[in-house]
Amino acid sequence: MLEYFWCFIAAALAGIGTGLAGLSAATVMVPVLIVLCPSFAGETGAYQATAIALASDILGSAVTTATYIRHKNIDLKRGWIMLVCILSMCTVGSFAAWKAGNVVLGGFTLFLTFCIGIRFLLKPSTERKETVSKGAKLNAKGVAVSLFFGLTIGFGTGFVGSGGGMMMLVVFTAFLGMGLKPAVGTSTFIMTFTALIASASHILIHPAIVLERWNILLLCMVVATVFSLVSARFANQVDNRTVGLVTGVVLTLLGGTMIVLHYWETICTWSILSEVLVCFGKYLLFIIPAALFLILLHVVLKIEREVFRKLLHIAAFSSTAVIVYHAQRWQAACLTLVLFAVIVYPLLHLAERWRGYGNLFVQRRTGEVKKSLLILFLTDAVLVAIAWGIFDLPFVAVTAIFMWGCGDGAAALVGKRYGKHHVKLKWADEKKTWEGSCGMLLVSAVVGVICMLLMTALPWYQCLLMVLPAAVFGTYTELITKNGNDTATVPAVNTAVLLVLTVLSGV
Repeated sequence: MLEYFWCFIAAALAGIGTGLAGLSAATVMVPVLIVLCPSFAGETGAYQATAIALASDILGSAVTTATYIRHKNIDLKRGWIMLVCILSMCTVGSFAAWKAGNVVLGGFTLFLTFCIGIRFLLKPSTERKETVSKGAKLNAKGVAVSLFFGLTIGFGTGFVGSGGGMMMLVVFTAFLGMGLKPAVGTSTFIMTFTALIASASHILIHPAIVLERWNILLLCMVVATVFSLVSARFANQVDNRTVGLVTGVVLTLLGGTMIVLHYWETICTWSILSEVLVCFGKYLLFIIPAALFLILLHVVLKIEREVFRKLLHIAAFSSTAVIVYHAQRWQAACLTLVLFAVIVYPLLHLAERWRGYGNLFVQRRTGEVKKSLLILFLTDAVLVAIAWGIFDLPFVAVTAIFMWGCGDGAAALVGKRYGKHHVKLKWADEKKTWEGSCGMLLVSAVVGVICMLLMTALPWYQCLLMVLPAAVFGTYTELITKNGNDTATVPAVNTAVLLVLTVLSGV
């Protein structure tokens, strides 16, 4: 009976997420099922949980779509390319999920839920300041964006069954200019069909989902549908910021709770706790003297504001290397990064009341330092978990973060001092210059090679061949990323490229 209770809770939360923000049911349902329901803990447990969540998504997304259509909040003219691409890749992703297995699938879903929740809390509304009118045709940029994200989201939806709704929401609002509610309505319309195809693929590959789990499947489908309808009606009656904040609170709490419960046995052991405390203590021995020295340097020598800003930047991003060096396991490194962010964020929030805070930490916008620090440390924790925890390649995360940190600093300093030729490429930030971008490309490549030589036994030419593509993609990502979000986007892109090349090279 207890397992049925948790299935009910999982389906209810999934329905709320679908109705509020167009999230896939699996974003919420899969973490609850694999952590709190013992029967989903087996070898194929996460795969079965994903299939049940996808099946629950069919009716849940359908009734949500109907509600948004009733309020005229849907725009298929700007979403049809995404629809075609996503539908075409669902089956491929489903087959890949079966091959990937329970460990990769379940762990990925847990961290994805938590990260999506944090994203909503940091920015409750994904809308641009200027939105396009409903039914406006896609331009060449919109077509390219739709093709790229449609294919990748389609594969991801079939693979993990979650994240598709959230990713569509971000693409529709941030890249294609839709309002939040039309974006939710359009994404749930697409999810109705993707859930149908992906769930059918899962069931055909693993028929035991229906033969052995029919009772749980039926319960989850009914509950998710009811709660999707109720939350969709609520979402269409309140403002976008309220919807985003409610979604962020629910997913952050759920994701964090599920991660703790999933790794509870590991966390509860004295070895991991002592390791985190030791690692955290050694890190403090690095970061406190470094911060005090830089502040003293700034006060005494009157260092230029932008230079001082980048010196603080160096101390922050080098933290990951220090923590990874002292940690014995990836769990300890990730927990130390998260622990520092959790402690420092509220302290900085309180310190903002001090009049000299903005001058000391050189803020461009109110709250910039604390927000950037939170994004940096949480992003680094996720990258370490992926590179070290899944692929056992900790040097990849460290290299990627150093490439971003040093390259970004070079881009800012070179661009401000010598930048005269602004980049005119499509999607690029108009403030960026070719001189700054060249500085970032060169510095990130050199730093990447040095990191690889220090942390691996690879020859210099192989390090260079692996680092150069990452430096190019990272530099381009920095060019098109706005509002300071390169703190997350560039390290993520660097890590992805380095992981692909490292795995392909057989290192």
